[in-house]
Amino acid sequence: MGKVFMQGNQAMAESAIRAGCKLFFGYPITPSSEVPEYYAKAMRERPEENITFIQAETETSAFNMVAGAAATGHRAMTATSGPGFSLGQEAMSYMAAADLPAVIVEIMRAGPADGEILAAQGDYFQAVKGGGHGDYNNLVLAPYSVQELCELMQESFALAEKYRNPVILLSDATLAKMRESVELPGYVTDEPTPADKPNALRGCGKKEPHKVVTCGDGAVQWGAFNDRLQAKFQVIRENEVRYETYQLEDAELILVAYGSMARVCESAMKMAREEGLKVGMIRPISLWPFPEAAFRGIVGKKFLVCELSAGQMVEDVKLSVENKRDVHFFGKLGGTTPSPKVILEQIRTMM
Repeated sequence: MGKVFMQGNQAMAESAIRAGCKLFFGYPITPSSEVPEYYAKAMRERPEENITFIQAETETSAFNMVAGAAATGHRAMTATSGPGFSLGQEAMSYMAAADLPAVIVEIMRAGPADGEILAAQGDYFQAVKGGGHGDYNNLVLAPYSVQELCELMQESFALAEKYRNPVILLSDATLAKMRESVELPGYVTDEPTPADKPNALRGCGKKEPHKVVTCGDGAVQWGAFNDRLQAKFQVIRENEVRYETYQLEDAELILVAYGSMARVCESAMKMAREEGLKVGMIRPISLWPFPEAAFRGIVGKKFLVCELSAGQMVEDVKLSVENKRDVHFFGKLGGTTPSPKVILEQIRTMM
């Protein structure tokens, strides 16, 4: 299939269907609402694909429906935005404890509270630092184009089932509403049946029984349970780091940005280069595990972290560099995305 011109939310939903996710549970919330709309339309118009969309009464219900479907071995997902994502945190903690693979799409918008339905990145802490109760981690992937939305959507399901853990696809209102040319991925055809997956509940028949465990039986047992989870998270840290670097070889100043803000910074970097300013960029793609390796060995250079927030990822950058005094921050709040010229002016000031 050639390239098609699609909105980010719609292309992402189609990619999920092609990844074998035929179950979608959600509650409409802007700017993610086109995802459930797409599933609802696909369920009606493509009956041969056995697609099911259920509009839950709340985001809390939707998240728990995803957990229930995952416990039967099916691929399932939901899509939401900041307030709805907050309501799903308890279920996320339960899914992480229960080794349940699920994909959660979070389209960030400006907060706090109801905020504004414009692009923002103020949910970084909530996604990357767990959000819910207890010691657990979710894999978090941050695309910066419609094409990458599609590709990382399919990768999210593969990672979720590889590690039996929730994966968050962290996007924002700009990418969600943007229309770009995209080459849709093919259909996944080599998936085992739901009953054959290790996360599926089993209690009878010839196969070994499998239970979903979310509570402990004393400190010794629950301590060992948590140690096993932490060992899994360490394997993820060692194997699932993703990032891209741009013109670091001679860079004196390195921009750091993810998602739609990375697009702005990439343009600003090119404009700075045209003026003779030696600027490079690091774009984290996996926000957890954070790509500390991208910063390893870089000394004597300045970093400018650019976010649509008051400063959240900047803390992880400071933990990753040799000298945190080399790290500077530019943030924008309220849902307004700065132009490349604004970032270019920051670069000029620093250099």
